[in-house]
Amino acid sequence: MQIFQDIINYILGLGSAIFVPLIILLLGLLAGMKLKKAFVSALTLGIAFTGMSMVIGFMSNAVSPASEALAKHTGINLPALDLGWTGAASITWSWSYAFVFFAVTIGVNFLLLVLNLTKTLNVDMWNVWGKALTAYLVYYVSGSLIAGFATASIQVVLELKLGDMFQKHIQDLTGIPLVTVTHFMTSSAVLLLPFNMLMDKIPFFNKRSDTIALKAKLGIFSENSVMGFIIGLALGLAAAYGISGSLNLAVQVATAMALFPMISKMFMQSLSPLADAMSEFMKRKFKNREVYIGLDWPILAGRSEIWVTAILLVPVFIGYAIILPGNECLPLAGIINYAIAVGGLLLTGGNLVRMLVLGIVSMPIYLYAATYLAPVLTGLAEKTGAVEGFKAGQKITWASIEGPEFRIFFAEAFKLNPLAIVGVVIFLGLFVALNRYMKQIDVPSKRYEEK
Repeated sequence: MQIFQDIINYILGLGSAIFVPLIILLLGLLAGMKLKKAFVSALTLGIAFTGMSMVIGFMSNAVSPASEALAKHTGINLPALDLGWTGAASITWSWSYAFVFFAVTIGVNFLLLVLNLTKTLNVDMWNVWGKALTAYLVYYVSGSLIAGFATASIQVVLELKLGDMFQKHIQDLTGIPLVTVTHFMTSSAVLLLPFNMLMDKIPFFNKRSDTIALKAKLGIFSENSVMGFIIGLALGLAAAYGISGSLNLAVQVATAMALFPMISKMFMQSLSPLADAMSEFMKRKFKNREVYIGLDWPILAGRSEIWVTAILLVPVFIGYAIILPGNECLPLAGIINYAIAVGGLLLTGGNLVRMLVLGIVSMPIYLYAATYLAPVLTGLAEKTGAVEGFKAGQKITWASIEGPEFRIFFAEAFKLNPLAIVGVVIFLGLFVALNRYMKQIDVPSKRYEEK
């Protein structure tokens, strides 16, 4: 077991920019690509992931201090420290069973592919820790390790089915053929579905309002860089940065917003040749059967709707943290809620008005989930010593935990909580409804009328 962990640690230590492209290289060669073409495709993907990670980090490093300053000006003091996804990941990897979930993820995916129950091949092994976090949460709450493994396996199935149902929408949004997203943050669409269906019945929300449509209405103000500048300036002023600091933040956000679509084109350059090769391979070997390549969410990061939504929701997130009774979490490291933005993008096709409304109505769930998660992550950190300088009595959590309702419902259901069992049934029912809802949309980019 220790040898296996050492090998996995070494591979993870290479970084996602090496690990994922290596898998893509092997897939390309398996599909019959020439070594040179497969290597260039894999290298380009590594460059795209590295570039996108740099810009996302740049954006986060610019926005997070402003968000913290905004929170300090409110005088808020909450006991659970938000470490974000990076803190949650490092703590989860310290769990002795975490590495077993590589086998769980691969095994479930292979079984569903053999049984023709999914078209998605998940190569995003970098985010296996998310399944381990789910298993530990369920194990911590229910006391059953088997229940933890079972729930994590269900999560793998749901990720693959989400990859199937969103594939044509992701292709429409990115232009990349036969590629999908298997990150569990897409599951936020399940939670958001009832609110989106309600907006379907209100004419105001049935007008196209993605950034492409806004260009015709707003002119220069709809340009990525200009939107980024305005949003950054407003956030800086709200955080009392002063004129100079606010202008600097405005330019930083504008820079990131301008770079996102440029880097996203590299994903298309990298993955299109692989998609063609995989398509031909499947036609030869499996009677025209399609296979989608499941990747991490940054392939969607070129869509500016994600960033406009996520940043505009920052003061909303902080405002909820102040006023919600029983909330213990101040969102800091997880202040940019990618889950709401990505799920909203896929569910609405990039309708900014809908995405913002969906974020406003759903954000309290994330704060209460973070409060629920605090003793779980804190307990694991204390047990393993994963967090340096950890103080007795201190609580740590993750403000924008992905799939909070799934994780908590299943954890409590295995503890035989009757309300949680009802919650599991409702969640699975909404999941089925989401699948039907997305299938009804023939042309994702034209789902709303143009006016």
